[in-house]
Amino acid sequence: MLQRTIGGRNVSAIGLGGMPMSIEGRPDEARSIATIHAALDAGVTLIDTADAYHRDANEVGHNEELIARALRSYGAGAADVLVATKGGHLRPGDGTWTRNGNPDYLKRAAKESARRLGVEAIGLYQFHRPDPSVPYAESVGAIRDLLDEGVILMAGISNADVAQIDEAREVLGGRLVSVQNQFSPGFRSSQGELEHCAELGIAFLPWSPLGGIANAKDLAGLHGAFEEVAAEVGASVYQVTLAWSSRSRPS
Repeated sequence: MLQRTIGGRNVSAIGLGGMPMSIEGRPDEARSIATIHAALDAGVTLIDTADAYHRDANEVGHNEELIARALRSYGAGAADVLVATKGGHLRPGDGTWTRNGNPDYLKRAAKESARRLGVEAIGLYQFHRPDPSVPYAESVGAIRDLLDEGVILMAGISNADVAQIDEAREVLGGRLVSVQNQFSPGFRSSQGELEHCAELGIAFLPWSPLGGIANAKDLAGLHGAFEEVAAEVGASVYQVTLAWSSRSRPS
């Protein structure tokens, strides 16, 4: 599998997103763990999660705990996997998403994520989504403090615009290693952020690269060019889309 670099660490160009395994409509645990193991067998060494990837109010961190169990049961081969998690988004349990960028909350959340993942330090921790009620620099300042304290090894941000990327870099003293924004054939609004990250040497991690849980099934019909290439090379439209995403360069 192609390799990419996040903060000096090599990871697979294609990662595994854990959210569908823990929110509404999720599969049973055995199927989820089998999926994670299959991804590792295929060479995936980057897994994306968040403390907000859960369904019910009383199960914060459901996906983090699921991934931790899957990695433990996989054995020694899981040692090279980088688990990236996020904090600052919440799910009250009624299907909605809320935000909390309070620095004290983010620091507590990160330490709880480390506990659930069973690690002394989180490999990559990302501020999940800007909170309009908290100055962005204050939220990212909490990530900086976590980095300084050794609670996390690398720092990233998610759902950020170009100005926020620059602000985060300044607050983190140049230690921003990743930006995770939505990007897919049908959603290219983050093209500017992708190009900016490329210029700065920051990893860009596209979320929902197949268009999201609800739209992935319609990928071929919505994007005929990808379907044509898939037929030509004898692959699925999903394989072609992931290959396009993992090889994308700013134009």
